[in-house]
Amino acid sequence: MRIGTRRSALALAQAKLISELLGGAEIVPMSTAGDAETRQPAQADDKSRWVTELEQALGSGGIDLAVHSAKDVPGELADGLELLGAPARAAAEDVLCGAAGLDELRAGTRIGTSSIRRMAQLRAAREDLEVVAIRGNVDTRLRKLEDETEGLDAIVLAHAGLIRLGRESEAGGVLDSERFVPAPGQGTLALEGRAADRATRAAVAAITDNNAFACLRAERALAHALGASCNTPLGAYAAPAGDGRLQLRAWVGLPDGSAWASDELLGQLEDPEALGRLVAERLSSAGGEELLRRAEEVAAA
Repeated sequence: MRIGTRRSALALAQAKLISELLGGAEIVPMSTAGDAETRQPAQADDKSRWVTELEQALGSGGIDLAVHSAKDVPGELADGLELLGAPARAAAEDVLCGAAGLDELRAGTRIGTSSIRRMAQLRAAREDLEVVAIRGNVDTRLRKLEDETEGLDAIVLAHAGLIRLGRESEAGGVLDSERFVPAPGQGTLALEGRAADRATRAAVAAITDNNAFACLRAERALAHALGASCNTPLGAYAAPAGDGRLQLRAWVGLPDGSAWASDELLGQLEDPEALGRLVAERLSSAGGEELLRRAEEVAAA
């Protein structure tokens, strides 16, 4: 089996993990449009830039399986392709690097992130902080934190990325996932393949964590039903709740943190997409639809 992945250190570590779970597979590193872009995070509105080249390789038969960070996968996949499964989820929450906790940061502290969702949630929680956009992979962002010329006091990263890179010691404190709801799919690896490839489907099924895959499907269904894009400050986090149930929490807000809405609901583990759609409907009715529209207007301005 040939596994396609982006070339970043984190992507390669993730592909290696899947290769090991499968009992050994050839890893094929590839460059994507997202790796080459120079735009700022808040202007990068198309998730397909992270997956298109991998999907093209799947379509042509150049690779058999693509390994993605699930939060980077768009709601619509290329024709003939589908998400076949996901291994056990890593830690889904965000972490603060450079400080032990958000409450320890003084007013005016400069805190960096590459995510518009994190920007919105940080501003909603602490309007007295100076939240700035930073680019680069995990290693690059950690170097920027250490570089005094960057003027950063702290940064926010995904806990899972630090763990997979063996840099968990860089985390100063974990942000509360009820207040800082993670991105849909955060901490999960999405395994994409050809819908008609029975051999790959069977191999992926053998390493899939059914709970993790159900959670991913619920979170993706919510994002898709809301029509969310990279311009949308959206959080969605599902977790098994026992007795065949699934709990889904969602958060949507404006980039400046001045307004936001949230919801939480229990549904059936066997039909995660239905739960995702229902929470999206409830969130829209509670003002989420208007917030999404205004967030897109801000991005387009």
